[in-house]
Amino acid sequence: MYREASHAGSWYTQSGSELNRQLGKWLDDADLTYGPARAIIAPHAGYRYCGACGAWAYRQISPAVVKRVFILGPSHHVRLSRCALSAAQYCRTPLYDLKVDQTINSELEATGHFKWMDQKTDEDEHSIEMHLPYVAKVMERDQFTIVPVMVGSITNEWEEIYGKIFAPYLADPQNLFVISSDFCHWGQRFRYTYYEEGSGPIYKWIETLDKMGMDLIETLNADSFSEYLRKYNNTICGRHPIGVLMQSVEELKRRGHRMSFKFLKYDQSNQCCDKKDSSVSYASGSLIFE
Repeated sequence: MYREASHAGSWYTQSGSELNRQLGKWLDDADLTYGPARAIIAPHAGYRYCGACGAWAYRQISPAVVKRVFILGPSHHVRLSRCALSAAQYCRTPLYDLKVDQTINSELEATGHFKWMDQKTDEDEHSIEMHLPYVAKVMERDQFTIVPVMVGSITNEWEEIYGKIFAPYLADPQNLFVISSDFCHWGQRFRYTYYEEGSGPIYKWIETLDKMGMDLIETLNADSFSEYLRKYNNTICGRHPIGVLMQSVEELKRRGHRMSFKFLKYDQSNQCCDKKDSSVSYASGSLIFE
């Protein structure tokens, strides 16, 4: 079964040659400063908004090492209280088809903690699909598989459970984790207009708010990031995939691994100056093992 590239032609071009050119230019414009990445956080909006920002995360990947790519994305359209796996055997992109790792899917299913996406749910969701062309471009047809995982609105306790499940995979240098997340969704259409008076233009406040969260992610302390989310309720749509990654890191730190995370690029879709304005923020970062 194939998962079709359902957002090609709208969120990004369906032309393979044009897509290859676009991704190549964005990657060329980004600097390799924090690699080789073992996990990245990168955005999932339309490429005209965040394609250039996402390149800074993908630029840190060393494809020669990677044999398997886990892609953890939030669920935007269905209520999900756990994580769900793709039932597809291949995911189509305008570049080439990506093979889903059935062996890993079976291992994850055996934990008893994963559900399955039906094809409509899989194809309606953009948070994973928007990373597939970038994965395809960076890997350049090397022999590799992907493990798409939709992460529901899970509790901190479940983030910890999933973090422990994924920790052994994160510890393997042949695995790469892609964490799909946009940052602040600000404006009336997102039902989030929090602003602290005296913070300058609204877009500057949004950047301050985002960077508080980004700084806490860089500490790799899951509890601190959770407390920040409770305090500010920042509309970071991939907060649960990020939480799972941070719990995996904490589990590996307990086992003696040393890791560090750094954000490399930040951008906003629009500079909000008025309460009627709206914007979505994007951030790209890389996790390395030391």
